[in-house]
Amino acid sequence: MQSAVLSPAMSLDLYQVDAFAERPFGGNPAAVCLLPEPREPDWMQKVAAEMNLSETAFLVPLPAGGWNLRWFTPAVEVELCGHATLASAHVLWESGRLPPGEAARFHTLSGLLTAERRDGLIELDFPARQAEAVEPPEGLAAALGVTPRFTGKSRYDYLLEVASEEEVRTARPDYASLRKLPVRGVIITAAAAAPYDFVSRFFAPGAGVDEDPVTGSAHCTLGPYWTARLGRSSFLAWQASARGGAVRVRVEGDRVKLGGQAVTVLQGRLVA
Repeated sequence: MQSAVLSPAMSLDLYQVDAFAERPFGGNPAAVCLLPEPREPDWMQKVAAEMNLSETAFLVPLPAGGWNLRWFTPAVEVELCGHATLASAHVLWESGRLPPGEAARFHTLSGLLTAERRDGLIELDFPARQAEAVEPPEGLAAALGVTPRFTGKSRYDYLLEVASEEEVRTARPDYASLRKLPVRGVIITAAAAAPYDFVSRFFAPGAGVDEDPVTGSAHCTLGPYWTARLGRSSFLAWQASARGGAVRVRVEGDRVKLGGQAVTVLQGRLVA
């Protein structure tokens, strides 16, 4: 049987970028695939499974300007992804597809999202997602191995605040139990020692990602939550995964500005 392989003229630019990272092999890796025209979701899902990163972003230029942007984990398409958006903006500027001083405009399942360079960072403009207090579902705290002082639920995720940074860092989740929850994922967070204001971790086994290294979209919920808790709107956050990464967070009304750096670690051509 002949395999479906594209000719060199038809092959596609593909990048791997470490987002929310100051240097290679930190932060959260994302694949960015540049398409001349839309492709079928089934094909994009297969590419994302092949890349086997927490997210693969697919970009298509739009006639009126800007880019259509879709995100896929190895298992599902998602409505919002921060680190793969940051990686996409980085690729557009680094490859010369977008002038250095021009903002990136992405049309997505979560509406128009933008990215611009600000104070040495790439800053994303994302929607705020409030977490409303809820009774935790049975077994949630036990599955995380933590004792929450607050449990809330946003549009996508559960959010649990715990008593200490150490409790966040040492949590050992039961992914099989978390996979059964009817949400995208679970955020755990606590106030942090300087220079950080808060730490977090994010688990999404139901979406095919047991622990995400640095989750921009989780900070759409964390930003408003810590604004209410601490009475201010600007933070330096640390996501305490094994790779780890820093996120600058500013809450402005119903928007959250997320700042971070990015590093390209791989560039190639997708031929299948």
